[in-house]
Amino acid sequence: MSVGSVGAVGDEAVALLERTRDVVDPPLRAAIESLPGPLRRVTMYHFGWQRADGSASDEAAGKAIRPALVLAAARALGGAPEQAARAAAAVELLHNFTLLHDDVIDRDRTRRHRATAWTVFGVADAVITGDAVQALALRLLAGDLHPAAPAAAERLAACAIEICAGQQQDCAFEALAPHEVSLDDCLRMATAKTGALLGCSCALGALYAGGSAEEVDAMDAFGREAGLAFQLIDDLIGIWGDPGRTGKPAGADLAAHKKSLPVVAALASGTAAGAELAELYRGPMSGTAVRDAARAVERAGGRDWAQLQAADRMARAVHQLSLAVPDLAAAGDLLSLAEFVTRRTW
Repeated sequence: MSVGSVGAVGDEAVALLERTRDVVDPPLRAAIESLPGPLRRVTMYHFGWQRADGSASDEAAGKAIRPALVLAAARALGGAPEQAARAAAAVELLHNFTLLHDDVIDRDRTRRHRATAWTVFGVADAVITGDAVQALALRLLAGDLHPAAPAAAERLAACAIEICAGQQQDCAFEALAPHEVSLDDCLRMATAKTGALLGCSCALGALYAGGSAEEVDAMDAFGREAGLAFQLIDDLIGIWGDPGRTGKPAGADLAAHKKSLPVVAALASGTAAGAELAELYRGPMSGTAVRDAARAVERAGGRDWAQLQAADRMARAVHQLSLAVPDLAAAGDLLSLAEFVTRRTW
């Protein structure tokens, strides 16, 4: 992809995300408003459309990257993006199901610079609402008259199972000793937890454009590779992110003993810094220990490895995309989105 600057790419992507909201928000809001009152209230709060007291709010509802991928993939294969609006809304619902549950599992108290749903409404309501939001995603596709809807519903359901398997493995890693988690295990987990939904988003767009089986699979592979690059950057942000940008405390993943990709790369480095990190991970993570752990990850090469791996995964993503769209000029929106999510700063 030839771009004038990262800033130009960012501007293109932001404009695309704004257009995506215009297309996706109407079916998304209609679906959420169909929920029973208490479930609707928690969901509207989580999306930033209501305050905790139920009054209207115009806070950010997330970037809408995944629904944007659905529409961009449909456009890249010559389809009409607006026909995939319900599929894009379904993807956004499934993503937010994972966020509602992740916040409970990780005990995260803030998301998008506001209190998480479980801290406001309680764990039970947050978990149950997440369950309802997942069902709502599948109901959107079940009620869609587009001929691609049945295949899309099947693919989205399979994706939900894969995401849950990745989340379960991520949680299981926390109970393992540092040397018991391999880098290959961690990459597989990240692909399932993050790459699967980005791949599914692109595949759904291809389905709604009438793409061939080969094109749908190539789009899925593009999204998965881009999703892994996204996760690598997200893991870096989880260690070195600016709380003013992330809305979370600095080093939150280290404090939680997360075996994220940069951490596991550092642990597997065979260096003195890697051994120091392993020792830190065996004890409680105070503020000082978090800072020491971040320095150990960097000295052991975890930060550099993650940055290089993210670039490599994006190169693989572009190759997969070229199999579905040989003329990459037709896939400009997809490339802008992929560049945008992997060039975030921290």
